[in-house]
Amino acid sequence: QVQLVESGGGLVQAGDSLKLSCTASGRTITRYTMAWFRQAPGKEREFVAAITWSGANTQYADSVKGRFTISRDNFKNTMYLQMGSLKPDDTAIYFCVVNLRGRDSETPHSSEYEYTDWGRGTQVSVSS
Repeated sequence: QVQLVESGGGLVQAGDSLKLSCTASGRTITRYTMAWFRQAPGKEREFVAAITWSGANTQYADSVKGRFTISRDNFKNTMYLQMGSLKPDDTAIYFCVVNLRGRDSETPHSSEYEYTDWGRGTQVSVSS
């Protein structure tokens, strides 16, 4: 069993930057694909970005391309999401996920059904 804990959320203004972190405990996640999803009030959960275990392959939602960067530090068992040029539409709870079924996979999936474990989320609020 793995525990995923997100941090770094907060209230910022449009145009600001914010960096989210996700730290895993309970087992190492260094050989597994990880991703970020988000859910805004009244909306369905949506894919944000994914990164394979090596960091060599990433995938982004069109809405965040060029503004967000996903990365990971396997020595620290931690994944990051650097968010820039934030917009009010980015307001949501951001969830960290990992796919523990796909060891050594180099396919960054965008479907939430590919991921086995989820964190509890961190709130990001962007004011206009």
